Amino acid sequence: MKKIWNSYKKPTPKKWRKLGDSIMAVSVFIGTATVSIPHVDKWIPLASVILGVFGKFLTNFFSVKEHDGGEVK
Repeated sequence: MKKIWNSYKKPTPKKWRKLGDSIMAVSVFIGTATVSIPHVDKWIPLASVILGVFGKFLTNFFSVKEHDGGEVK
C-alpha cells in the first residue's frame, strides 16, 4: 500500500495529466449544465462531479518511470 502512495506523489506523465484534466472538465461541464434543467434529477450533476473528481484522483497514481536518469516514454 505504501508503494501505491509513493506513486501518487511522483510526477504524472503528460498523457495521464491530460486525461485527468479532460475528465474533470467534462464532468464539471455536465454538472453545471444539468443543474439548471428543471426536469433532470439533482443526483445527475452531483454524480457527474463526484466521478470527475474521482477520475482525476486516479490518474495521479500513474508516475513517470526513470531509466538511467532519464524519462521512459
